Amino acid sequence: MHDMSAHAAAHHAPPSGFIRKHVFSVDHKVIGIQYTTLSLVAAFIGMALSWAMRIHLGWPSASIPLLSLLSPNGAPGGVPTPEYYLSLMTMHGTIMAFFVLTAAPMAGYGNFMLPIQVGAADMAFPRLNMASFWVTFVGFVLACATFIIPDGPPISGWTAYAPLSAVGQVAGPGQGWGQNLWGLSIAVFCVASLLGALNFIVTTIDLRTKGMTLSRLPLSTWAWFINAWVSLLAFAVLLPTCLLLVLDRLGGTSFFIPGGLVVNDKVLPHSGGSPLLFQHLFWFFGHPEVYIIILPAFGIVAHVMPTFTRKPLVGGWKVITFAMIAIGSLSFLVWGHHMFVSGMSPNMAMVFSVPTLIITIPSVIAVLVFAASLYGANIRFTTPMLFCLGFISLFITGGIGGFFLAQPAVDSYLHATSFVVGHFHFTMGLSAIFATFAGFYYWFPKMWGRMMNETLGKVHFWLSFVLVYAVFMTMHLMGLTGAVRRYSAYVTDFMVPQIPTNRFITFAALLLGATQFIFLYNAIWSRFKGPKAADNPWQATTLEWDTTSPPPFDNFGGRQMTIHHGPMEYDADASVMQTSPEQSIAGT
Repeated sequence: MHDMSAHAAAHHAPPSGFIRKHVFSVDHKVIGIQYTTLSLVAAFIGMALSWAMRIHLGWPSASIPLLSLLSPNGAPGGVPTPEYYLSLMTMHGTIMAFFVLTAAPMAGYGNFMLPIQVGAADMAFPRLNMASFWVTFVGFVLACATFIIPDGPPISGWTAYAPLSAVGQVAGPGQGWGQNLWGLSIAVFCVASLLGALNFIVTTIDLRTKGMTLSRLPLSTWAWFINAWVSLLAFAVLLPTCLLLVLDRLGGTSFFIPGGLVVNDKVLPHSGGSPLLFQHLFWFFGHPEVYIIILPAFGIVAHVMPTFTRKPLVGGWKVITFAMIAIGSLSFLVWGHHMFVSGMSPNMAMVFSVPTLIITIPSVIAVLVFAASLYGANIRFTTPMLFCLGFISLFITGGIGGFFLAQPAVDSYLHATSFVVGHFHFTMGLSAIFATFAGFYYWFPKMWGRMMNETLGKVHFWLSFVLVYAVFMTMHLMGLTGAVRRYSAYVTDFMVPQIPTNRFITFAALLLGATQFIFLYNAIWSRFKGPKAADNPWQATTLEWDTTSPPPFDNFGGRQMTIHHGPMEYDADASVMQTSPEQSIAGT
C-alpha cells in the first residue's frame, strides 16, 4: 500500500505554465474545483430553465423575451409552445440530475477531498482523472448544444421514454438531432462517471496512509467509496441503453420500437422492439441514481455535523456506514416501483413494493442517527451546520411522501401529478443541494484559503429553507387535488381553480432562485476578499485540516501522515486530530 502511495506522489511533477496548472491539470484539487465550477454554471442554467417554466405555468400567455431570442420557433413572441415547454422541462431535469446533483457532491468535493482524507498525494490515476472531467465537459457542451440547433432540445423528458425518444424527427420538435445530442451527451457522461468511479475505488483501497484502516475512514470518504461502486454498476447499464437508443434512431435497429407503430399517420419500418425494455434498463440505472445523488449528501452531513455538535455521531462510524452499504445494495432491487403504471402484473408490482419499503429502513436509521446526535450536543450554529439541519428536515419531509408512492394503488393516482414532482425534489434534489451547500461552506476555507461571510451565509440558508417549503410542499398539496405534471397550461375545468396556487408557487420559486445570487456573491467576494482562513478554522479532526489552506501540490508538503484515531474525536471542550498520538477522546 505504501509503495503505491509513494508512486502516486512521484509519478507526475508539479505543473508549470497556466494551461497545465489550471486547464489540463492532473492535480486532483484543481480537477475538483473544475467539477465544482462546472456544476455551479449548470445549476444556474437549470435554475433559469425552471424560472421560464414557472412563469409560463403561472401566466401561460406571458412573453419571456429571452426565449424568443433562444428559440424563435419554440417560443414565438417569447411565449413557449406546449412542445417547447416540454423541452425546457427535459433539459432542466437532465442538467440538474446529471451535471449538478451527480457531479458536484461526488466528482467535485470527492475529487478534492478524498485523496487528502486518506493521506494520499493524489488520485491513483491522475491522467484518467483529468480525462474524466473533460469528458464530462464534452457531455455538458453536447447537452447545451441542443438549445442552438434548429429543431431545439428534445421533448421526451429527462427519462427519455421510448418509443417517443426512439422514433426520430417524426415524433415532433426536438426529436431529431436534439434527441440525438441528448443520447450522446448522457452516453459521454456515463463514460466519465465510470472513469471517475474506478479512480475513487482504487484510491480508497490502495492509497490509504499508514494507520488509516477502514474503521478510521471519514464518513464522507466512506460515502464516496460506496457511491463509486454504485456508480460503476449503474452507469454501466445506462451507457449501453443510450447507445442502443441512438442506434434505433440512426442505425435502423429496433431495440425499443415495436413493429407496426404508427406516428403522425406513418407506419414506422421497425419490428420486434420493446418500449418496456427501455424503462427496465433506464430505471435499473435510475433508482440507484437517486442514491448516487443522496449517498454523498449523507456522507457530507455525517462528516460536517460532528464538527459543530462537538460529539461523535450516535453509533460511531458503523451505523452510518452499514446503512449506506445497505442503501447502495438495495437500490438495485426497487427499480420497478417507477413502473407501477406501465401495465406490469399486479403481482410484480407487489414484489417491487416490498423492497421499496425495506430500503426506507437504512435511510430512516441514518436520519435518526443524525437527529439523535443533536441531543445533548454543544451545537455551533454555523452556516454549514444550518444546512445540515436543513438537509435532515427536507429528507424526512420528502421521505414521508415515499411511503405513499410505494403503494401501487396510491401511486396509480399520484404518479402523473405534481405530488411526485414535490416528492423527488425534496428527496433527491433539494436534500442533496442543501448537503452540497453545507459542504461548500465547510470546505471553502480549505479550497481557497479564505472564509465565507457568515451573515450572508445564514441569510442564504433561512430564505432558501422557507422558500423551498413554500414551493414544493405546495406542489404536494396540488398533486393531491389532481394537478397533472408536464402540462404547460391549466385549461381543464378542474385545474383552472389551481392557477392562483400555481402563481403562488411561481412567486416563491422566483424568490428562491434570486436567493441563490446571495450565495454566488458571497462565494465570489469571499474567494478574493474574504478573511484569511486558518489551517483548521473549524477545529476539525480529519486529515484535510492537518495541512495548509489551501493544500500544497502534494497535499502534505512531503510529510508521511500516520493515523492514530478515528475521524470523530470530539467532546464539548476539545478535539483530537487523527494524526495526534495523544490519548483518544472517543475511543477510536
